[in-house]
Amino acid sequence: MNKNPYEVLGVSKNASEEDIKKAYHKLVMKYHPDKNPGDKDAEEKFKEVNNAFDILKDPQKRAAYDRFGDAAFAGGNASGANPFGAGANPFGNGAFHFDMGGGAAGMEDILREAMRGFGFAGFGGGTNNRTSAKSGRDLLDEVVIDLKDAYFGKTHTVKFSSNVKCEKCSGYGTADGKPAPVCSRCGGTGFVHTQRGFFAMETPCPDCNGLGHKIDKKCSECDGTGTVHKNRTLEVKIPAGIEDGARLRLAGQGEAGVNGGPAGDFYLDVHIRPDKRFERVGSDLIMHVEVPFTTLALGGEIDIRTIDDKDLSVKVPAGTQVGEKLRVRGHGMPGRRAGSFGDLYIEIGISIPTKLTEKQKKILKDFSETKPAKKGWF
Repeated sequence: MNKNPYEVLGVSKNASEEDIKKAYHKLVMKYHPDKNPGDKDAEEKFKEVNNAFDILKDPQKRAAYDRFGDAAFAGGNASGANPFGAGANPFGNGAFHFDMGGGAAGMEDILREAMRGFGFAGFGGGTNNRTSAKSGRDLLDEVVIDLKDAYFGKTHTVKFSSNVKCEKCSGYGTADGKPAPVCSRCGGTGFVHTQRGFFAMETPCPDCNGLGHKIDKKCSECDGTGTVHKNRTLEVKIPAGIEDGARLRLAGQGEAGVNGGPAGDFYLDVHIRPDKRFERVGSDLIMHVEVPFTTLALGGEIDIRTIDDKDLSVKVPAGTQVGEKLRVRGHGMPGRRAGSFGDLYIEIGISIPTKLTEKQKKILKDFSETKPAKKGWF
């Protein structure tokens, strides 16, 4: 029996899709095999988290579980897997990437598979051809970069291992590299029909073991699986101006498909660590600069260095107040339009000297005793 997916992820039954994703992301990082080498308990937890997310991420699977519980996933196929394929580890032998989901089964398929679990056939009309090609699982990784890298853009190298299509057989698992012949006994459905009294029963086809096709001669490279496990390296170009939390997609770079189906996609989530000098607001940047009070009162210039390491002199108008922002156009982050940039805002602070000479003290004292021309000097 599968564990309650809500309890595994630590979310309520009314949890939103976003809450489920956050809980999954946190737990999968905690129990990831790369972070817990040789820890069998962590490996088991890792599988449970993936199984739970496989159910709750899909609205139809989630609805089926909420209504039928574990019975919704008690499939009757030869492999013993549930009708959705949950329980398969999308990360594959310790790889760090995450399952983003394959094709979602329709509600009719859910109920048909549930009925097959009880041995009934013919629900909903038609057949379930399990030999059709299926897309591979999507993969997900994340990277944390500096704000400066986000300004200029960079290329990030990802190293991982995953199943890829066997080149020798083109993913079909056959020695000749062609699609395996459809099983003549079941016609490719994977099931045979028998009559028991008033009921028509479906059982896994004994000739093809429920696969729907028969491989007479297996590919020597993949032993008939159609995929091989390899170490891989991807170069992901992170564009200039990318925002925190952005997701990049590399089409066709995910797990290999099944029965010659297309590969899934690879996703990279980009996070930007806080910068010591700049705060980002959209495509604008804010930097805090402490200015001598004499410059604020009399006016003058201050020297700053921008995020792209350019030295600028910025004019400070006389009477500038603490907390005001001076705008420097075009020195923010790259915008979404090619060649566009946000602005840089200099937030004014005040620099108060801690050591004064006697002469300086006298000057300040004389100034403080001067009758102001109007209120609001201090």
